[in-house]
Amino acid sequence: MNAASRYLVCEDREIHYMEWGAGHAETVIAWHGLARTGRDMDEIAAHLSSRFRVICPDTIGRGLSQWSPQPEKEYCLAFYGRLAGSLMDQLGIAEAHWLGTSMGGAIGIHLAAGPLKGRIRRLVLNDIGPKLGEAAVERIRTYAGSPAQFDRVGELEQYFRAIYKPYGWLSDEQWRQLTETSVRRTAEGKVTPHYDPAMVLQFTHHPRDYDQWDAWDAIDIPTLCLRGESSDLLLPEVADEMRSRGPKAVVVTIPGCGHAPALNVPDQFALVGRFLNGR
Repeated sequence: MNAASRYLVCEDREIHYMEWGAGHAETVIAWHGLARTGRDMDEIAAHLSSRFRVICPDTIGRGLSQWSPQPEKEYCLAFYGRLAGSLMDQLGIAEAHWLGTSMGGAIGIHLAAGPLKGRIRRLVLNDIGPKLGEAAVERIRTYAGSPAQFDRVGELEQYFRAIYKPYGWLSDEQWRQLTETSVRRTAEGKVTPHYDPAMVLQFTHHPRDYDQWDAWDAIDIPTLCLRGESSDLLLPEVADEMRSRGPKAVVVTIPGCGHAPALNVPDQFALVGRFLNGR
């Protein structure tokens, strides 16, 4: 099914999103990871769009969405949550399922526990929980805070293939799309990932943002968590605790992946699709 590229002004910031499956009664909000864009959700959104309307936003400071003029204040889960609420309200979405990779899942935890409690019906977390592995946070901050720059798009693709190897298998076509949907040129003509490097200020100005056990314990909806087999962000002991408290998530280990599964192969489509369909 074809997708449409759209824009809305939310909380006085222009937000870009892709819409798949317009016209379906049920909606899935699919939200990407920290240094990525909503186009990462193309494969899973295309699959789900036969049954659901799927909305895939670019977070403020990423992709085609506006960069924040107040990065210290706005690059945080609370503001991302306000953007999500505004987006849903303007699109007339009373209730939705939430599918979030990494940061996108953390936004889902925040919203399902509080600001959108009662409006999120099912929660799918892709390699994220209420506590992060510290080594992974440092690894991500290192590359995300000082994004690499190259002369050629092909060089950027090779860089992405290296740092995102934990995503698991991607075809050559999928690697090319991942690159082309998340590249921008600098004023000097270099190519670099398409995000505002200031978004890492979240970790210094909102250092407790991702400590969400209290929020986890307030969630009372069906929850599925996909964990990359070798993930250093969602540690095994955290995943085990997620099974026994809060929404008592169903945790499924995805072999051959670290942080985070790319949601781009039939087995992953089937897991998400069955869960959203209530099975």
